[in-house]
Amino acid sequence: MPAPHAASSTAPEHFDIIIVGTGSGNSIPGQHFHHKRIAIVEESTFGGTCINVGCIPTKMFVHAADMAREFADSGRLSLHGSFDGVDWKHLQQRIFGQRIDPIAQSGEEYRRGSQTPNITLFSGRAAFVAPRTLQIGEGPIITGDNVVLATGGRPMIPRPIAESGVPYYTNDNVMRMERLPKSMIIVGAGIIAVEFAHVFSAFGTAVTVLARGENLLRKMDETLVDRFNSVADAQWETRRNTEIVSAREESGEIIATLSNGSDIRAEALLVATGRVNNSDRLNAPAGGVQLADDGRIITDEFGRTSDPAVFSLGDATNTFELKHVANAEARVVAHNLLHPQDFRRFNHDFVPSGIFTHPQIATVGMTEEEARSTASERKADVVVKVQEYSDVAYGWALEDTTGFCKIIADRNTGYILGAHIMGPQATTLIQELVTAMAFRLDYREVARGQYWPHPALTEVVENALLGLDEG
Repeated sequence: MPAPHAASSTAPEHFDIIIVGTGSGNSIPGQHFHHKRIAIVEESTFGGTCINVGCIPTKMFVHAADMAREFADSGRLSLHGSFDGVDWKHLQQRIFGQRIDPIAQSGEEYRRGSQTPNITLFSGRAAFVAPRTLQIGEGPIITGDNVVLATGGRPMIPRPIAESGVPYYTNDNVMRMERLPKSMIIVGAGIIAVEFAHVFSAFGTAVTVLARGENLLRKMDETLVDRFNSVADAQWETRRNTEIVSAREESGEIIATLSNGSDIRAEALLVATGRVNNSDRLNAPAGGVQLADDGRIITDEFGRTSDPAVFSLGDATNTFELKHVANAEARVVAHNLLHPQDFRRFNHDFVPSGIFTHPQIATVGMTEEEARSTASERKADVVVKVQEYSDVAYGWALEDTTGFCKIIADRNTGYILGAHIMGPQATTLIQELVTAMAFRLDYREVARGQYWPHPALTEVVENALLGLDEG
């Protein structure tokens, strides 16, 4: 990116709004902001995590991996076929060269161009030097009537790996690695870990996942955890209750010593142990912005920080780490910047999450354990139904043996409390249940008050809803 503006001895340049971060923050200055003078500051690649190193390119890799598994497993559908390998360079060129990089570049050019003359784009790391006053790197100081902090996060690297000096990848660069490795160690047991475990194992890499705890995705619903771990073990090797205590490089391989005393080696090491908030780079105390113990920027329900003229959104402030949440919060912040007498609140009810591993996973609301542990205080009669894909017609067509839809509801109110789906198109199927939850629909009305096309896969949701009254 272009170098930051040169330092100046003149008075700080003043703006109506300063936005730090070009992920969801970049969506704020729409047509209703043409009368506002706006500064946008970006430290890294324009567009933020989702478009460059997160949601979008990973799902393009995932879809290719899904197809590779379909080829490899075509025999279950009475087909003769095989997966012969991936053109790694062509895959990267198709995803980054033809799609991702041009989008990021054109987005930056648009913000620097004449089409948005009220916006000035600064390149560099922004840090507070006083309330509503930020310095861009070693360069200019700018001030704003309002500031929006949409600074996101970055990969967290465990100390033994960081201090070892061995080369490693994160989600920031693993998709751009020069060649597909024959073997890979993935450190982590969460969403990023299981998505990349799916991608690389499907492409033929021998993958070993190191999980610090007993299970992958351990915070999910118990049924989902049990079912997914069983399926995952058939796709790649998982070493549980272990972590890396030291690592070294030898003859082009990474040799990791584990907490159980054993060694493991592979051509590549991917660290997927979670993310850390970028707020530590903001010098937040100088700006009067309060941080939580975990580094998140503390906001109220309107997105305001401890300085009411400073807002924050997305991964900088919430714990969801989901693009659709950041986008929703950006819409709220945009409204509140324009309508200070008519604030809107963040809505974090019924936030769905999708995990694009194999099988695909989608979840929203409470786990069964959460629902049952709080049932008495809510005077709820908790009912649960687990509907197998293999018991509906399209599940037969898929020859699916592992997929399921689990719904947790309150029989007294009819409200759905949580839903968890594992199997093909899970992230699409979950939307029907998100809608029912968001609009407080009775699950009996949802099941019986509309047509469900037969024999579509949506019948797995329909039958799960119908089965709740049997619980």
